[in-house]
Amino acid sequence: MTSTLPELSEIRALEEALHRPEVRGSRAALEDLLAEGFVEFGASGTVYLRAEIIDLLMQEDETDVAEIRTADYRLTPISPGAVLLTYRTHRIEADGSERHALRSSIWTWDGAKWRMLFHQGTIARP
Repeated sequence: MTSTLPELSEIRALEEALHRPEVRGSRAALEDLLAEGFVEFGASGTVYLRAEIIDLLMQEDETDVAEIRTADYRLTPISPGAVLLTYRTHRIEADGSERHALRSSIWTWDGAKWRMLFHQGTIARP
């Protein structure tokens, strides 16, 4: 694998790993996927740094995890060793409420693997 042109399927699989409860509950897995300097602009408008988001994800109760449906993936190279992944999510919460969002993530090559440097969620209409 090279650092310049990953396959959409590779980056999508890394992104979707972050949707799975067993990854969200593993500090080692999260630290492996999220780059040093990671920042998230949450759909709620909250800004999260790497340590904060890892701590929050570790506190999630698996019974409260939403069903997440994804669609419209697109991968755009933005520089050597960096790509932008965009897609849509449809979350169905345990209580039946629903939320749609546009998602964007920047993945960077650290010389050995792809890691997420930035993520943003923006509430969207269905």
